[in-house]
Amino acid sequence: MVDNVFSGLKVVDLASFIAGPGAAVILSDFGADVIKVEPTTGDLYRTVYNIPPQPRAKDNYPWHLNNRNKRGLALNLKSPEAGDILERLVKWADVLIVNTPHPARKKLKLEYEDVAKWNPRLIYADVTGYGDKGPDADLPGFDITSYWARSGLLSLTRDAGAPPTLPVAGSGDHATAVSLYSAIVTALYRRERTGKGSYVTTSLLASGIWAGAVAIQGALADATFYPLHDRLNPPNATFNVYKSSDDNWFLIVTTPDHWPALANGIGRADLLSDPRFADPAKQMANSAALTAILDELFASQPMAHWSEVFDKGHLTFGVVRAPGEVVSDPQLRANDIVVPLEGAGGHMQFTISSPIQVHGVDKVSAKRAPELGEHNEQILQALGFDPKQIDSFLASGTVTQHREQTIK
Repeated sequence: MVDNVFSGLKVVDLASFIAGPGAAVILSDFGADVIKVEPTTGDLYRTVYNIPPQPRAKDNYPWHLNNRNKRGLALNLKSPEAGDILERLVKWADVLIVNTPHPARKKLKLEYEDVAKWNPRLIYADVTGYGDKGPDADLPGFDITSYWARSGLLSLTRDAGAPPTLPVAGSGDHATAVSLYSAIVTALYRRERTGKGSYVTTSLLASGIWAGAVAIQGALADATFYPLHDRLNPPNATFNVYKSSDDNWFLIVTTPDHWPALANGIGRADLLSDPRFADPAKQMANSAALTAILDELFASQPMAHWSEVFDKGHLTFGVVRAPGEVVSDPQLRANDIVVPLEGAGGHMQFTISSPIQVHGVDKVSAKRAPELGEHNEQILQALGFDPKQIDSFLASGTVTQHREQTIK
């Protein structure tokens, strides 16, 4: 492997689902050697692509997305023989990523105090639903419950009178993965300066609060919030969604200094002298009336026309795209947001790179995620176990026999 930012860094990913494994993926993109440790029955995340409302496909696309570039070890941590393997993994590792709920973690002797004695330089990275302290520290959480609902985000992303709706799966997890990655890198920098390992944490709740920090900070400052509204009665008609004649929804974000450019660009200079819209305060008071005018106007021309108008006027806008359209966006490949994926087969020819670029440094070529237990013998041999010991682990069920084609 060509030297990269994290070439030689050794990571043990003991986490399940997305947030923890996603942090490990970012490290792997920059050259880290990551061992994915999962139960002998497999990480439950191997099956979620079959569960509605996830997009249906023959290929296990979420597994490859969040576990690419890793080697796989299937290990039953409840087995009496697993302790020796775990100890050697920890001694080998620079970073250990965990998300097992703390009650179960205590039974498995996976707490920081249990493993740090084996490796004082270890970065122990812990991601939880609600933080590692407080009355709800031991509660399990998914991103929709911890990141979205508990943080208040889910209460804001809806129209007046409408119930909260399900967000995009994994969106809070991937944001939290970046938070965990940042914590790990901060601890690695500290270790370079002091030689000491660290116990770093983040949570889905903390990342959700950070994402919604403008609103939460407003609440802390006792701000007055606008009531929930719908697009026909927005607080600001020039910060709203509209539809073109060819059924494309788009968002305009127009600051007061750009209001003349918008009015002139759409051929309605008369709006500038209309007393209802003479200043931002009056626009807000009459936002429903302005929205109705803009609705009729924007519905008269296709999106290509409005894109040209907005570009010419240097107006900020965004067209609402579905995932099937997004993947054809040339910006994705031009900026290495979508990159080739090696070895997965099927329709898994490309994957999404992590959102961090270091100029002058190429990321590692993305390779498929491991099959269940694919690298058992290779990893155990590298940890110093002899063939007889490895056979014993297989016989006892401490590790599972590698079975091909567990993912496609």
